Amino acid sequence: MLGPGWLEVVAFAAALVIAAVSAPAGVSGAVLLLPFQVSVLGTPSPAVTPTNLLYNVVATPGALYRYWRQGQTGGILAAVLVAGTLPGVVAGSLIRVRLLPEPRVFDLVVASVLLPLGCWLSVARRARHEPARDGHSFDLSCPVLVLIAAVVGCVGGIYGIGGGSIIAPILIGAGRPAAQVAPAALASTLVTSVAGVVTFSILSAQTHGSVAPDWPTGIALGVGGLLGSYLGARLQSRLPDLLIRRVLGVLEIAIAIRFLIAGLV
Repeated sequence: MLGPGWLEVVAFAAALVIAAVSAPAGVSGAVLLLPFQVSVLGTPSPAVTPTNLLYNVVATPGALYRYWRQGQTGGILAAVLVAGTLPGVVAGSLIRVRLLPEPRVFDLVVASVLLPLGCWLSVARRARHEPARDGHSFDLSCPVLVLIAAVVGCVGGIYGIGGGSIIAPILIGAGRPAAQVAPAALASTLVTSVAGVVTFSILSAQTHGSVAPDWPTGIALGVGGLLGSYLGARLQSRLPDLLIRRVLGVLEIAIAIRFLIAGLV
């Protein structure tokens, strides 16, 4: 266990690196920080979930600001994703506290989400770069995207990633360029993470155990992520989409295997 003061320093450094790697794909880094929190920082379950959401609240504005400066705002795609993930993350927060408080069950849930997602990213074809006809068209209709985002938001509320960290790899794996997906997914992540932190804070007043966010750890992670996500967003235009997908895919497969083993042993 890390001594006083060192926990926050290590959390800051880890979040900075992880956010810099993941922000180019529209992923806040929370999907990679959860096992680090459990294994290294010792954040208890289920408090690890709202702590991850708190990280998102502090960290994602760095990338969003940089994307805004680069003329990438997310547009209508961001609004569609928020419309689905926002109610989904509230439902997921309730499920996490009421139905999945036991760590072993949580490990298996995380593995079942990350393993297929990592495989999808690792084998997905190269993204299409031709622009949409009207600049706002989707391969999927808006109602279908909202429904998918709601399911993703629910899973994100359980895991503590806000939803955008799953929907971004799905859209990128389906062929959308990271430059289009990233700002929309991160905007969705920010909004839904705020809702998740509020929901968990309310539930902590009504539930025994570690339900509220670990505020010092979450803030230390968030500050590191704030700087790292800004850096990652700035580097996005210099990185090929294929490399972004492959790196995230391999990382998520490795993390999924770790949680699968922990859940079965």
